[in-house]
Amino acid sequence: MKPAKSSPVQIARRGLMLVISSPSGAGKSTIARTLLGIDKNIGLSVSVTTRPRRPSEVEGVHYLFKSVREFERLRDSDALLEWAEVHGNFYGTPREPVEQAMAEGRDMLFDIDWQGAQQLQEKMSADVVSIFVLPPTMTELQSRLHRRAEDSEEVIQTRLANSRAEIAHWREYDYVIVNDDLDTAFDAVQSIVKAERLRRDRRHGMFDFVRELLEETPKL
Repeated sequence: MKPAKSSPVQIARRGLMLVISSPSGAGKSTIARTLLGIDKNIGLSVSVTTRPRRPSEVEGVHYLFKSVREFERLRDSDALLEWAEVHGNFYGTPREPVEQAMAEGRDMLFDIDWQGAQQLQEKMSADVVSIFVLPPTMTELQSRLHRRAEDSEEVIQTRLANSRAEIAHWREYDYVIVNDDLDTAFDAVQSIVKAERLRRDRRHGMFDFVRELLEETPKL
């Protein structure tokens, strides 16, 4: 008879802030959605934005859509962890839900640009794990933007023009992934998350675990 399996050891840890950035069309949002769909310990940090809602977007799921005046009120009251102006619109991260989730050991995913990533690094560097996703070529990036069919040609050209400046910040990230194959890129992101969750400095419950381990006297 095989011995019964013991329950997995549960060690308390602080949640991490997983930042995924890329130029528009490089695949960060697809990777983020897939990760959220299979990993129940990761929640999405829903950003506030002044950008008009796209037909496929849902209020409170993809973004919290605000007027410029409402956004400025949140920003000026320190209710945002980070904020940035991108393509003429404002984006920001509400502070309270993020801090609560991390204290409870849940991870938070941030689909934000390099400006927001910089601010999070400045404020909470020990909690941030940052990943930058690159397209395989600029030609492919342009094709993906057209295939998405959600923006006007003028907006697509603006995004392409801004993509080179965005890509220039790749060195500021902990990890860099080239998304030439979505499955391979996603597997790389999963590996990063698994490894970062095991870091000693995130697992505050390890102190009690090791103490109890050393105090244990095995039965003869």
